Amino acid sequence: MDFVFDSEISKDSLKTILLELECHFTWNLLKEDIDLHDVEDSIGQQLEFLTSKPRLVLHNLLAYVKHLKGQSKDALKCLEQAEDVIQKEHPAEKEACSLVTWGNYAWVSYHIGQFEDAQKYLDRVRNVCRKLCSPSKYKLEHPKIDCEKGWALLKFGGKYYQRAKAAFEKALEAEPDNPEFNVGYALTMYRLDDFDREGPVKSFSLGPLRKAVALNPGNTYIKVFLALKLQDVHAEAEGEGYIEEILNQTSSQPYVLRYAAKFYRRKRSWDKALQLLKEALEGTPSSSFLHHQMGLCYRAQMMQIKKATHNRPKGKDKLKVDELIQSAIFHFRVAVEQDSMFVFAYMDLANMYAEAGQYSNAEDIFQKALHLEHITDDHKQQIHYQYGCFHQFHCKSEYAAIHCYLEALKVKGRSSLHMKLTSALKKLATKRLYHNALDMLSLSALGFVYKLEGETRRATEYYQKALKIDPENEEFLTALCELQLSI
Repeated sequence: MDFVFDSEISKDSLKTILLELECHFTWNLLKEDIDLHDVEDSIGQQLEFLTSKPRLVLHNLLAYVKHLKGQSKDALKCLEQAEDVIQKEHPAEKEACSLVTWGNYAWVSYHIGQFEDAQKYLDRVRNVCRKLCSPSKYKLEHPKIDCEKGWALLKFGGKYYQRAKAAFEKALEAEPDNPEFNVGYALTMYRLDDFDREGPVKSFSLGPLRKAVALNPGNTYIKVFLALKLQDVHAEAEGEGYIEEILNQTSSQPYVLRYAAKFYRRKRSWDKALQLLKEALEGTPSSSFLHHQMGLCYRAQMMQIKKATHNRPKGKDKLKVDELIQSAIFHFRVAVEQDSMFVFAYMDLANMYAEAGQYSNAEDIFQKALHLEHITDDHKQQIHYQYGCFHQFHCKSEYAAIHCYLEALKVKGRSSLHMKLTSALKKLATKRLYHNALDMLSLSALGFVYKLEGETRRATEYYQKALKIDPENEEFLTALCELQLSI
């Protein structure tokens, strides 16, 4: 028998029951980890242009984003659209497919004080769970729910990729050859391969991508990712075959064109890449991804001219370089404006300002990047490293550069940047000590690096020298104490 909301006791226990549900409100998707405007825009574009993406997933996710923005009425409209999709596209599994949507309905109703509506949707969930013999009153183990969870986690960025992988793996355990589950899993593996920009090329996604393409032969979206991965593993000709096939059958899908453009940019066919990006921008003019890719193309063209002129372009070459720099700055700036969490766009914009000699603008963008919250340790380390390069090579401030490199190393232990950072620190510190053997910062930096590398004797030696200059320094004393205890 369904229960009726009629007392404060029921109201107090309502949230406890809501927390048992499987839906976006219980998957720990934090708004601090995304740019709400950019994600909302991206979902809207996918609903309009990306026919291969499951529409139920997109409407439910958009409802959650609307809720995070405080737009409860709009969230309810999105959930109505999700119900329409269920009726039209999932009639055979209507009940199981409705559970996430009803869970979201219950949560939105709860947040706007419509407790009777919240209970109504909880009743629906409970009835389905009972009908399908779930051991839990308000939760059903079902691969479609795991898949929807995977898509939601994937949309919230790099910090969620491992959880997304686990969700898709769980769905695939139940249905190994489900086309949609395989697409989600392959895309997640591709994102994980691509997540560490500094490390060696990873190809864990190649097998899953091939399987996803085989199960979804008409899905151009997943096919373009296979092409990019083939390019990664030096099978560019095979990858380009897929790209040409895609472009011959796709005229106006911005989400396919953008990745085809990325393929040609990496092939150094910049004019072709820019042509595709401009075509894609006509459909999705506010896409942060497209603007960032355009900036990368203009930067690559600029660097090509500088290399050909031994970094001393003159006349027409100089004018062209300046024009390309300004074009890159424009597009990187738009990318950052559209997505305030786009770490690489911040770094590319700052470095392009530096290239233009606009150091105060570069400093301003680096400061904004350094103050970004809720980003991954990899991204924090990248920002400190790039900021150090800016100080070393543009501002000619070795002192500031050493500080930045040290901050980068303090973010986390071993990473793909570790060797670059330790190498840069050793070179700078050794150079400075050659000119001034009492340079305390360089002595302590070398002590820190050798301590990280496990070279206890050398680390101790440098920290002892630094302590002679500053005997009361707590950082040096602590480091020495730790080194002596490790012997």
